[in-house]
Formats: sequence, structure tokens, C-alpha cells
Amino acid sequence: MRDVYINKIAAFFPNEPVNNDDIEKVLGMVDGKPSLVKRIVLKSNKIKTRYYAIDPETNETTHSNAQLAAEAIKELSKEFDIHKAELLACGTTTPDQLLPSHALMVHGETDLKNIEVLSVAGICLSGLSALKYAYTSVKSGEIECAIATGSENVSASMRGRNFEPEVQAKVEMVKKNKELTFEKDFLRWMLSDGAGAIGISSKPNKEGISLKINKIFARSYANEMEVCMYSGCEKLKDGTAKGYREYLPEEWLKKSIFAIKQDVKLLNDNVLKYTVEKPLAEMLEKKMFDPQEIDWYLPHYSSGYFRDKVYESMRKVGCDIPQEKWFTNLSTKGNTGSASIFIILEELFNSGKLKKGEKLLCYIPESGRFSTAFMLLEVV
Repeated sequence: MRDVYINKIAAFFPNEPVNNDDIEKVLGMVDGKPSLVKRIVLKSNKIKTRYYAIDPETNETTHSNAQLAAEAIKELSKEFDIHKAELLACGTTTPDQLLPSHALMVHGETDLKNIEVLSVAGICLSGLSALKYAYTSVKSGEIECAIATGSENVSASMRGRNFEPEVQAKVEMVKKNKELTFEKDFLRWMLSDGAGAIGISSKPNKEGISLKINKIFARSYANEMEVCMYSGCEKLKDGTAKGYREYLPEEWLKKSIFAIKQDVKLLNDNVLKYTVEKPLAEMLEKKMFDPQEIDWYLPHYSSGYFRDKVYESMRKVGCDIPQEKWFTNLSTKGNTGSASIFIILEELFNSGKLKKGEKLLCYIPESGRFSTAFMLLEVV
């Protein structure tokens, strides 16, 4: 089995950054009223700016999800020969359509040659899962070079106008409380748009740094846990999910079936145990890494609210990596789901801060039905 190297990382963001005061100017208000929970959520998540693929003047979409990923690949091509790639693996939470697959649509937006293409469905882990497929393909000797992407265009479904049919269907309730259920409104202030692309090969860069991929470790706990973050379905009182095909088309609008929702209580009660403590305990038991040897910790937590809680859970299982070693850009780039770890890595990789021999640990949790991944890298 061969070594595999990250040779280049690129990121792309649509339009200008949007600050907290301007979010509803871009996304629009629901029922013409400002959100009652926006300030509470923003104070907690500590995100200051984010990006939306929406023209703030016309309110029209400026980029599809596939176009965001293609733009990241275009940025990648400035320092990475994308035409040598034999595989394109793309992950996303928010494809532009049900069919064809997301990666095929991304491929169609590029000038890449005829290559193998893979789409990975999921939420935050879909981007890293795409990278792992590319990594194992190169490591096995099947191919020499690959591109992986993570991208999100979540703003398309976060517009206030998308929730109007639900509000109108609940007129009596709205008279008493002009607010979406917290599970739906919560995520409108958490998620944003962006894309990242990573070029990997079996050889390190001749000049400058590369990141050797030492390990990608992933675990799902869906066999133990019920649905937490979801779209295209409704979560029932017994914890099961009822898919959109079981509802009439008119109910899709009235119930906002395709809105992204979060069971916030379930998240807060379980996310640390299942995405930090259990997987790290297993990794440390198997001696996959030594916490004292980690120079950079790159966590993709969804909200600044979780930062100290993540650290406490790490220490609980004997993985004390001081916060002075942490690197994140959540406050300026926002939570971009499957693209987040690509975007965090891109900024650090191109910062000039990395030195030969340093070791990186990346943490990517997913609350869909509780799963997680960690990636170990080494600067060469």
C-alpha cells in the first residue's frame, strides 16, 4: 500500500460575506416578521460572517451547488494539475436535484476529462467520506491522482419565502406565536454556503509542503441512536422518520418537509458522547495516535457553543490537546457542512504556519443520526 499526499487545497465562497445584521435582508423574513430566536442562536454559535449564493439586491440564486464545487476545482487548478486526476469524488448535504447524482453535475460544470465519478450522500461527513474514497483509491494503487470536494448551497432552502405555506397553514397558531418551530428556525442562523476541493496523489509536492494522510477513522452510531438532523422527512413522536414519499405533495409545503431540521434536545444530550468520547476512546485504545504529538487540532464543531464542551469531553477520555493548538475559522466562514473541514484545512495549509514534521488531527462530527470521523495528517 502506498503513501497518499494532499498536494493542494482550494476553497470558494459565493458573493460578499454577510454579517449578522444583514442575514434576514438576504434570506428574507418569515411572514414578514423578524425571527425571535436569531439573536439567541447567533450569540451562542459565535459566527460573525458567512456566505450565501444569493444576490442581496435581486434575491436571485447566483450559484448552484454544483457550480460552487466546480469553482473550487477551478481554484485548485491554479496550483494542481486537475487533468491528471483519474477520479472525482464529491460529497454534499444539499444536492441541487434528486437525480442525476451531485458529482455528475459537478463534473458537467468542469473541463475535466472522462474520469471515474463518485457521489457521497450524507451531511457533514459526506465531504470527508468522498476524500476517504479518493484516498483509498490512490493508496491501493488503483489510481495515481484524484480530486475530492465538499460543497453546500443550503441558502436555497433557507429563504424565508420557503416557509410561507407552512405559516399560512397554521394561521391560528401563528396568531399566538409568529415563529417557526425552533427545530427549523434554529438552523437558518447556523448554516451557510461554500465549497472546498482537495487534490491528492501518490507523490508529495516537489516544492513546498504536502500533507501525508496517515489515517481516516470513521464511525456511525445509528444502530444506537435515532434521527437528529433531517430533511425530506418528518420525525415522529416515537423517534422514527416518515419519508416525503409518504406525504401528499401539498403536505410537502404545509409541513416544510424539505426544510432542514434539528432535534436540538437530542443533539445537546448526545453529540459529545457519540462524536467525541466514544470514537476517541476507541482510537486511543488502539493506539492510533498520541495526543501529546498533535501540533494542530482542526475541529469542525457546528457552533462556538460546543468549543469548551468538546474540550471537556476530549479530556474526559484522555485526549488533552490544549486549545492553543486548535485552528478553526467558523466565526468568519460559517458552518458549511460537508465543506467545512476542506475550508478549515485550506486556510491553514495556505497560511505559511505549517512546518515539516508537524502532525494534525481533524475532527468532523455529524448529527444526522450521530456519526463522526477523525483524520490524521503529517506535514512533509
